[in-house]
Amino acid sequence: MRPTAGSFRDKIALLKKKLKQIDKQKATQRSNRGSLVRVALVGYTNVGKSTIMNMLSKTDVFAEDKLFATLDTTVRKVVIGNLPFLLSDTVGFIRKLPHHLIESFKSTLDEVRESDVLLHVVDISHPNFEEQIRVVKETLSEIIGKDEKHTIMVFNKMDKYKWEEQDEDDLTPPARENISLEEMKATWMARENAPSIFISAKNKDNIEGFRRLLYDTVVEIHKKRYPYDNFLY
Repeated sequence: MRPTAGSFRDKIALLKKKLKQIDKQKATQRSNRGSLVRVALVGYTNVGKSTIMNMLSKTDVFAEDKLFATLDTTVRKVVIGNLPFLLSDTVGFIRKLPHHLIESFKSTLDEVRESDVLLHVVDISHPNFEEQIRVVKETLSEIIGKDEKHTIMVFNKMDKYKWEEQDEDDLTPPARENISLEEMKATWMARENAPSIFISAKNKDNIEGFRRLLYDTVVEIHKKRYPYDNFLY
């Protein structure tokens, strides 16, 4: 039996109601968090944000390869070395999200607006990852406007990245599937204004490098905000 227009409207109404309740709860929680540096995970849906959240915070946030698996934002206090900060997981973005739902989701994305650092997570193994990056950047511009935030590009799932070496006698320009991961790192990604890192959250590949990059980014913000704070030294 095919779903009716009425059933879709009912689902959207329920979703809006739940989002409104979440917004009220999160506003209360944010007012009680003090002044720690805030880091937010953002990205297209199913890129591994919740897996990264689990890995960094050592908690069991719901992670599933499913659209809107994270509806609520989940916030955890994370400590790397001697540096505490807040880490938020947010709903995954998708292409062509209906306008009225974008407006509703904006109410749950105050974590993004109020964050100091964005971890833009990308599924490097997805054939359309560049289009997904574009969608996320456009959605972020809708949410936060022209405000510039510290952003780290986190290219996840490098364990799933696949490529085929081009035949030596093939003189045509290499296609996307003929580019190795090492070659990929030296393409336009190397020229991005934002720092970038390649990891596999699932296999824990390059996680220490990721943690160091995140620490260095957060500590610089912390030093500027609290120049006389001695606990970092």
